[in-house]
Amino acid sequence: MKIRFLEARDRQAWVAMRAALWPDVDPDLLGHQTIMHFSGAKVAEAVFVAEATDGETCGFLELSLRPYAEGCATSPVPYIEAWYVSPGARHKGAGRALMSAAEHWALIRNFTEIASDTHIDNSQAQAAHTAIGYEEVERVVTFRKTLRV
Repeated sequence: MKIRFLEARDRQAWVAMRAALWPDVDPDLLGHQTIMHFSGAKVAEAVFVAEATDGETCGFLELSLRPYAEGCATSPVPYIEAWYVSPGARHKGAGRALMSAAEHWALIRNFTEIASDTHIDNSQAQAAHTAIGYEEVERVVTFRKTLRV
């Protein structure tokens, strides 16, 4: 397993993995965002990919800087915006290695905290975060209402 920064040659695999992570989002939009990333309008501050021994891209992590993150005392905060490992590569260390790369990226830039989130019903992602030392700091249920004139 090799973890490295995203390269242009990874774009199609990145698009496919983003679509797998966010199946309810328009895949054309997800693809367009990747094109914009390589055009300079970054999707994230850093994007890491996991490459299997056969050379196939099997996971990715998008890391941004947010001005605020729940439970954090510093600003800005490196924030895991997306973390995905292909089903066939799960439970083989790819997810942990991607998070390690993000943490290393933050440490060498003198950040002292890193944050992430997942959906309240995603117990698999919650367990994965806990297994690598992340602590839960808050649970939120959000609401919206359409206003009519």
